Amino acid sequence: MAELKLPRLLAAAKEFNIGQDTLIDFLVGKGFPKDDLKPTSKLTEDMYRSLQQEFQSDKAAKMKSDQLELPKNAPGEVRKKKEEEEANKISTQAATRGTAVHKLAEDYIDNVEEWSEGAMPSNIASFNDIKKIVDERLDNVWMQEEFLYSDRLKCAGQVDCIAEFDGQLSIVDFKTSRKPKKEEWITSYFIQASFYAAAFYERTGIPIKQGVILITVDGSEAQVFKVNTYDYLEHFLKVRKQYKIEKGI
Repeated sequence: MAELKLPRLLAAAKEFNIGQDTLIDFLVGKGFPKDDLKPTSKLTEDMYRSLQQEFQSDKAAKMKSDQLELPKNAPGEVRKKKEEEEANKISTQAATRGTAVHKLAEDYIDNVEEWSEGAMPSNIASFNDIKKIVDERLDNVWMQEEFLYSDRLKCAGQVDCIAEFDGQLSIVDFKTSRKPKKEEWITSYFIQASFYAAAFYERTGIPIKQGVILITVDGSEAQVFKVNTYDYLEHFLKVRKQYKIEKGI
């Protein structure tokens, strides 16, 4: 019988066509120590057999896909489509993770006793990066995951959280990211916060001047960005105007 070749963790994730976090979470769920599951760690035979039983179909799908090789001079449209499919896959994974972390934050802030029950370890780890910030700097929650509509601005959206942050009433938004962000990259987040502040004021008569963006970052400390929501309302109006022009509204 041929000797079973055991791959390293990162290579196994590629072989079975799954994400590294998915592989780790699966093996941890099977009782294998997380400390033994580094990207460069060589899998044991028991680990590899468990992966084969669970993800063999994913591996087969990948092999079938790999066999559909593109001609050397394939049209640009074909290559572009393949690149777009990969980008969409990454976007979907990020959106799923973001939704999961939002749910953990919501339940934790709402004092749900089993707030982390059933969540994937990687998503719990992401939330834990901002948990200390929430514990120490967020207080007096007014609302969470609430729909806000502005009749004046003709726009609606669902705000993550309105609470006091560092003692000041704030629009608080939770984000996830693979890499650290720079302030100039996330203007859209600030514009979104400015709309929520305007819609809340229209609904309650209470002004909210501060917007807070909390970002969990893979393998790095969480980031906190604080802005004056009044500074970005003009940006929101410009974006809305451009959207109406493009849509012919």
